[in-house]
Amino acid sequence: MKQRLLAVALSIGLIGTTLPAPARANDELGGGHKSKHVLLISIDGMHAVDYENCVASNTCPTLAALGKTGVNYTRTTTSRPSDSFPGLMALVTGGSPRTVGAFYDVAYDRVLAPPKVATGNQLPGGDCVVGQIHRNSDGSTGTETEYEEGNEFDETQLNGRPAPAKSALDLIDGNVTSINPDRLIRDPFNNCQPVYSWNFVRTNTIFGVIHAAGGYTAWSDKHAAYASVSGPTGTNQPSNLDDYYSPEVNSLQIVLPGLTTANGFDCGKLVPNGNDWTTDFDAIKCNDQLKVNGILNQIHGRTHLGTSKAPVPVAFGMDFQAVSVGEKLIEPKSAVRTDANAGGYEDAQGTPRPKMLGQIQYVDAAIGQMVAALKAEGLFDSTTIIVTAKHGQSPIDPNRFFPIPGNSGNNGMPPSAVLLPPNPNLLPPVYSDPTNGLGIAEDDISQIWLADASRTGDAVTALENAATAIGLGQIYFGASLNTLFNPPGVPNNPGPCCFLRPGGDPRTPDIVVIPNVGVVYTGSLAKQSEHGGYAWDDTNVMLLVSNPHIQARTMHSFVETAQVAPTILKLLGLDPNALDAVRAEGTPVLPGLDTDR
Repeated sequence: MKQRLLAVALSIGLIGTTLPAPARANDELGGGHKSKHVLLISIDGMHAVDYENCVASNTCPTLAALGKTGVNYTRTTTSRPSDSFPGLMALVTGGSPRTVGAFYDVAYDRVLAPPKVATGNQLPGGDCVVGQIHRNSDGSTGTETEYEEGNEFDETQLNGRPAPAKSALDLIDGNVTSINPDRLIRDPFNNCQPVYSWNFVRTNTIFGVIHAAGGYTAWSDKHAAYASVSGPTGTNQPSNLDDYYSPEVNSLQIVLPGLTTANGFDCGKLVPNGNDWTTDFDAIKCNDQLKVNGILNQIHGRTHLGTSKAPVPVAFGMDFQAVSVGEKLIEPKSAVRTDANAGGYEDAQGTPRPKMLGQIQYVDAAIGQMVAALKAEGLFDSTTIIVTAKHGQSPIDPNRFFPIPGNSGNNGMPPSAVLLPPNPNLLPPVYSDPTNGLGIAEDDISQIWLADASRTGDAVTALENAATAIGLGQIYFGASLNTLFNPPGVPNNPGPCCFLRPGGDPRTPDIVVIPNVGVVYTGSLAKQSEHGGYAWDDTNVMLLVSNPHIQARTMHSFVETAQVAPTILKLLGLDPNALDAVRAEGTPVLPGLDTDR
């Protein structure tokens, strides 16, 4: 019975392509050639060269068509680090981790306290003393931070909540009600209250500005914690978002009868492999399609599940995971990558293998569904579509992939291993705690927070002495780190979580290790690339801004994804300087958006 109800929910509640058109929403935010709506799409992992190649090969007709009335920026760089969390926040705040305070999904804060109970990823719980910086057993301060699936009540479930679901729709409806406050880190200077992700970030976002101007807002993403796009509210609700949807990407795969992806895969015929949605080329398309259908419902004047009428959002959008998974995944797992079992690329110029090409074609078809819905509702001319990516993926060249520790006896080790027992222990005790399932986050970057900052020199020396083992490319610390971020340290006068105090930034790492290009800190047989680092393949992503009134052109000047946020406000006729990070960092709008067509 549950499966039959789910089929009905997916075929009626989510597809929604024939729902009646709503009244035109929030027209007062537009005017002339100003857009009335902005649809922001992040194709996570989509490099600038991926867009160039698919247009040249006629394999992404929707993106190619959008490019005919759009500006294509070929030298776009993401946030550094190029992780999903700082990458997403750059897109919606206009700022870098220096201002926004988001360094990684899993990072560290020298003031905050651990969660009340262990997270789903086994970040240990601990104590919190009101009015005092959290002290660890070795005298170091702070806690590891986590803003991903581990914050949810049950991250194995698509809706992030304990089974059984209340209804078929509830089964697929991940949102902020999935968040377990006892699994959130806590703020000793706010009565040890849990720090929700939207209050963890230090600056406002486009959604806050637009919401304050009376605009209806919506976003869809891979974790409930990514409601951080709301920006600070001071409450346990991301109130700058009117509609948020997050079918958990790291939940266990389930059959989704009645759901068909944009390229025709029947998710009712998915054969779950016992793992999460990122471990199968078709499964990740099904997870993405849930969000796509949520966007379609919003275009048709409904909430994301299609159950209630709502205004068409002024600003809305989603992330796609299909391309990112397509770049990384080897399935079935094997030490040998072939066209039959691997995504990724054939060569250094980014020629996609068949499975990788299929992921790009799926995303193109899904965006095509959105374009068709906008046209059906008479909204296409008044909507600007921005397609970019939170991050890229490295390496593109399959010959450069070098896993450490790897699976072929290369005697390598990640940087954290150099600084943990049996070597001199220079890291906070949470990293050597055997109950900590998170460990330190190391992908193709290693950010290191030391127990004692006065021993930064000792740690750097140890890492330099292990250069071959860790695949060392470059180390940032001290002055070289301070050109990128605020100086690290414990504030002299700590206050609520979201405000920097003189004396040091409690979130800035002491050391950032950038390995040689192609090095990924992994022993997995199912992975062939990663992101997070500063390499060109990590940071050079596609960026296309399209509207029928825009004069098509290609821009080769360097721009950043952080410029998307002020550009969105400008397109809507709002003041880009209403964004805290734009004022702090001087982030300009994107150049070349001539609307005199």
